[in-house]
Amino acid sequence: MKILPLLLLASLALSNLAVAESLDLLKNQANQFKITARRMDDDIQVHADKHKTVFSVRGPLGISKADIERLGNKWPDTVVLRLHLKGLESFRVSNGQVTLDATVSTDEGKPMVCLWKGGNENSLLDEKSPFWMDVRILAGDGKLARAIPVKDGYFEITLPRAFFDNNPKVVTVRWIDFYR
Repeated sequence: MKILPLLLLASLALSNLAVAESLDLLKNQANQFKITARRMDDDIQVHADKHKTVFSVRGPLGISKADIERLGNKWPDTVVLRLHLKGLESFRVSNGQVTLDATVSTDEGKPMVCLWKGGNENSLLDEKSPFWMDVRILAGDGKLARAIPVKDGYFEITLPRAFFDNNPKVVTVRWIDFYR
């Protein structure tokens, strides 16, 4: 009869330890980056969970750049950028070897995304490319936006896994808002 309470206590202690280790892991993931923004008033927050790391970018001028330096051994499996902009005239991300570009325009009021690699706008990427970036336009309520300019929303860009194949030390991100 004395064994059951001891087993329950041991189980609870192990459970609390696992939760504490998970929280430490998430905290450490967020601290695995050094971010250097071009402007002092640019704000880049890091949010990490077990599955992905999200960099939320806000800049009052709508045009800037940032270097994200990996302090850990490798990049997370999924890296997402959330650009809190009204429109996306230009987006560029580079790892020193590969440069990817994107722009979002409207066609009859509907958002249209164009992606290309290496600065060549005439060579558009398609979904079959290993460098395809998933670009979603979300409104302030978290639902897909139907029009640009986006009010209180953001552009969510999932960087492709192939972009991190050479495990770059630094990734440089540049953005320009149509409505700056």
